[in-house]
Amino acid sequence: MLEVDKVLEKCGDFSRLQFLMMLLFSLINVLASMHYYSQTIISFVPRYWCADNWDPESGIPDTSSCLPLGSNETDSQTCNSYNYKLYMGYHSFTSEMNWICDEAWKLTLGQSMFFVGSVVGTLVLGYLADIVGRLPILIFANLIAMLGNILTIFGTNLTLFCLFRFISGFATDSNFLMMYILVMEYMRPSLRTLGLSICIGIFYCLGSMVVPWIAVLVGSWRGFLLVTSLPFALVPLFYFIVPESVQWLISKQKYDRAVDCLRRMAKINGRQIDESVYVQFVEQCKRRQLTPKTTPNMLDLFKTPRLRRNTLILFFKSMVITLCYDAVSRNVQGLGISPFIMFSLSATTIFPACLLLIALQDRIGRKAMASMSLLLSGIFISVTGGVLYAATAATDRTTTLLVTLSVIGRFGVTVAYNSGAQYATELIPTCVRGQGVAAVHVMGYAFTFFSAYILFTRTIFSPLPEIILGVLSLLGACLCLLLPETLNRTLPASLEDGENFGKNDNWYIFSFMEKRTRSTARLAPGNGQSLSNSNNSSIYF
Repeated sequence: MLEVDKVLEKCGDFSRLQFLMMLLFSLINVLASMHYYSQTIISFVPRYWCADNWDPESGIPDTSSCLPLGSNETDSQTCNSYNYKLYMGYHSFTSEMNWICDEAWKLTLGQSMFFVGSVVGTLVLGYLADIVGRLPILIFANLIAMLGNILTIFGTNLTLFCLFRFISGFATDSNFLMMYILVMEYMRPSLRTLGLSICIGIFYCLGSMVVPWIAVLVGSWRGFLLVTSLPFALVPLFYFIVPESVQWLISKQKYDRAVDCLRRMAKINGRQIDESVYVQFVEQCKRRQLTPKTTPNMLDLFKTPRLRRNTLILFFKSMVITLCYDAVSRNVQGLGISPFIMFSLSATTIFPACLLLIALQDRIGRKAMASMSLLLSGIFISVTGGVLYAATAATDRTTTLLVTLSVIGRFGVTVAYNSGAQYATELIPTCVRGQGVAAVHVMGYAFTFFSAYILFTRTIFSPLPEIILGVLSLLGACLCLLLPETLNRTLPASLEDGENFGKNDNWYIFSFMEKRTRSTARLAPGNGQSLSNSNNSSIYF
C-alpha cells in the first residue's frame, strides 16, 4: 500500500524503533541458527567400535567398525555393545542410543521428520499469519521451537523422537520469517536489503559458529538442547515492543489498531504527527477497499507455456539449492577433522557470502550470480569427493585440502541460496508474487527431506554424498541459464508480463555482456523496477 509507506515516512522509517527492531531481529537470527542446526549437533556420530571381547590394551581402532574386532564382513557375528571415542567429550544422541550400523536408519528417519514438520509448519503458520497476524505467529512459532527441542530430550525411542523432531521442525522458517516481514515493513524501502542482510549475515553467522561449542561446553546432547531452547522464552516479550504489521491490520480493516501502532512508532521515534494525518490515512485506505479487485492466484502461473516453464524451473532450482545448502552445511564429518571445528569453519562463509552478493549481484546480474556460484560449488564439492576417494590414508595435507574444498563449496552454495531467493522474487509476477514465492520456498524445504539420506550414503561409499551434491549443484547451474535476467529490467506485474518477460533472451547471454543503456531504457516509470530499489527484499542465510 502506497499510503502506508507515506505515513511510515512521517512517523520515522529509519529511527529508534527500526534500530530496536533490528536488534531484536539479530537475536532472532541467533536463535533461529541454533534451532536449525540443533539436529546436526545432537546427531554427531563419533568413532565407534564393537566392545565385545575388546582388549583396551590393544588401543583404539583407527576407523569405525560394526563387527567385533578381528572378524570380517563375511562373518555372521553381530555386536552387542559399542565403545565410542567422543569428540571433545561430547555425548551425542547417536552415541547414547547406539543408533549406528544396522540402526543408523532410525537417526536418518528422525532427521527427515524435522523437514516434514518444516513444510507442514510453513504452510499452516503462514496461513494463520494471514488470519491472526504476524506478531502472534512469531511468538507462537518460537515457543513451538522451544517445546519441540525440550520434548526431544525425552524422545528416547523412535516414535517419540520422530514426533518431537516433527514438532521442532514445525516452527522452522516461521520463527524467523515473521520477524523478517515485520522489520522489512517498518523500514525505509531503500535501506531494507542492506539493513536486513547485514543483520542476517553477522548474527546468523555468529549463531552458526557458536552453536557447536555450546555443545562442547555442556558436554551432552540433552544439556545442549536445554541450554539452546531456554532463550526462546524471551520472544514473548517482543509483544510489548514490536508493533503488528500495519499493512496486515489495514487489510483486515482494523483501522484503530493500525493507527495505534503508528502513534506508538511516532512516539518512540520522537516525531510529532498531527491527528489529521492518521484520519486522512484511514480514509484513503477505506476508499481503496471499497472497490476490491479480483486478483489471480498461484495456479495461474501454470496456464501459459513460458510462465509455466519458468515456474517449474524455479521450483526445481529451489529444491536443488535448498537441498545442497542444507546437506553441505551439515556435511561436517568424514573429512579428517573434528566436526565441531569443521562446523564453525564452514559457518564463517555466511557473512562473506552476504557481502559478495551485495557487491556483485547488481553488477553482473542475477542469472550470472546464481549459475556461476552453483557451478563453482558443484566443482569444488565434486573434487572433494574425488579427493576422499583417492586418499588412502588421512594425512595433514589431505585433511587441509579436504577442509579447504569443503569450505569453498559451502561458500558457493550459500551465495547461490541467497541469490536464488531474490531471483525467484523478481521473476514471479507482482500479482501472485506472495503466493508464488511462498510456494517456491516450501518446495525447497520439502526437498531437504532427502538431505539426511544423502549424507547416510557415506556408510555405503565414503565420497558418495559429495558426488551426489556436486552433480545436483551442476544441474542447478544449468537450470539457472534457462531463466531470463531481471537486473535493470521492468519486473513483470501481470501474468501477461510474466509470460512475455525475457522472451528473446538466450541462455548464454548475461547481464554484464549487454549494454547498460539498453537495459535501462527498458524501464518504465511506475510499472516496476529492479528489486534492489523496490519495496521487496530477499532473505539471506
